[in-house]
Amino acid sequence: MFTGMYTAIVTPFKADGSVDYQKLRDLVDMQAKAGVDGIVPVGTTGESPTLDFDEHKKVIDVVVQACRGRLTVIAGTGANCTAEALELTQHAKDVGADATLQVTPYYNKPNQEGLVRHFTAVAEVGLPVVLYNIPSRTGREIALETIAKLAEHPNIVGLKEAGGSAERVSAVLARCNITVLSGDDALTYPMMKLGAKGVISVAANIIPDRVTQLTRRALKGEWEAALKIHHDCSQLFTDLFIDTNPIPVKAAMAMMGLIEEVYRLPLCPMSDRLRERLRLTLEKYGLIS
Repeated sequence: MFTGMYTAIVTPFKADGSVDYQKLRDLVDMQAKAGVDGIVPVGTTGESPTLDFDEHKKVIDVVVQACRGRLTVIAGTGANCTAEALELTQHAKDVGADATLQVTPYYNKPNQEGLVRHFTAVAEVGLPVVLYNIPSRTGREIALETIAKLAEHPNIVGLKEAGGSAERVSAVLARCNITVLSGDDALTYPMMKLGAKGVISVAANIIPDRVTQLTRRALKGEWEAALKIHHDCSQLFTDLFIDTNPIPVKAAMAMMGLIEEVYRLPLCPMSDRLRERLRLTLEKYGLIS
């Protein structure tokens, strides 16, 4: 389950810094019209660390309502406190999300047994769990043996792999039966070639149709066509990470007139030099004139 292209959607803010829920609905509609498979709200790209609990829950509510059953919702409900992750996951289940994305608890750096207990507790809520491995942000990798142990739980069904290594897909799939999704747009093609089933994408915020076609071609085994899309989009995939995510993608969306360019501290706008580089890339791809 959970194959295809899922957009790690941004959380749009108004000029005063409050969440723009109507704009969020509009963005979901744009994604639906582009034919994406699902939406991932309040993940890294959704600036979850700076949303308070009420905002976090409401963003999930709004996305579920806006999707109206058209798209799968994998709600970001992870935390570095198991009690908080349980509360957010229960809420996501109650309002109709299809699954939860569970980031590795960050900063406190639990050992592997702690990770097993944490993710197992969340899985007991009863919502399908997609583990999220991103050691560059969390300071702790989910070890292969830990993934294999967790995959034995009937509710732990997927892994978003953002460790920067395509080969880890092979290593994971050799040890357990779990769906792997790329957590890095630039690695979607090689990861799918090795057995991943899709991507949770940042780039899809601005090119949902192209990223969707890449995954669909790959799932059909049309590797030459998928590779062409990968090469065509490679510069954009790279330049959306010239600064800390989601700063570049929100800047790009603002240039395209999709959202206001507003962040919450400690995130802030990128430098003029990087902004000009991003602007030229968007022009190259015909996303702005």
